[in-house]
Amino acid sequence: MSLFGNLIWLLFGGIIIAIEYVIASILLMITIIGIPFGLQTLKLGMLALWPFGQTAISRPAASGCLSTLMNIIWIFVGGIWISLTHLLFGVLLSITIIGLPFGRQHFKLAGLALTPFGKEIVSSR
Repeated sequence: MSLFGNLIWLLFGGIIIAIEYVIASILLMITIIGIPFGLQTLKLGMLALWPFGQTAISRPAASGCLSTLMNIIWIFVGGIWISLTHLLFGVLLSITIIGLPFGRQHFKLAGLALTPFGKEIVSSR
C-alpha cells in the first residue's frame, strides 16, 4: 500500500517538493557555513521524495548542545516557514477523506522541517 501511496504522492507534487529541497540544498552547500543546513534540506528532500513507509526518529547520541543550537539557528533562518508550509498543506489535504494519508505525510514533514538536526530517517516497516 505504501508503494501505491508514494507513486500518487510523486505524481501530485512530491517530485516538485523533492526537487525544491535538492536545489535549496545545493545552494546552501556553496559556503562552508551552509553545509550542515544543506545536508538537512537534503534529508528533507529524501523524505519528501518517498514519505510513505518512512519516519523520522531522534538519534539517541545526537541530543547534545550542538544539535539544539543548530535547530534554533535553523528555525530562525527559515525552518519555521518550511514547517508552516507543510502544516498548511497538511490541513488543506486533510479536509477530505481521500487526502488524509497525504495530509499525514505533510504533518510528518512539518515536524522534521521544524527541527531536523539530531534526527534520522528510517523505514517504518
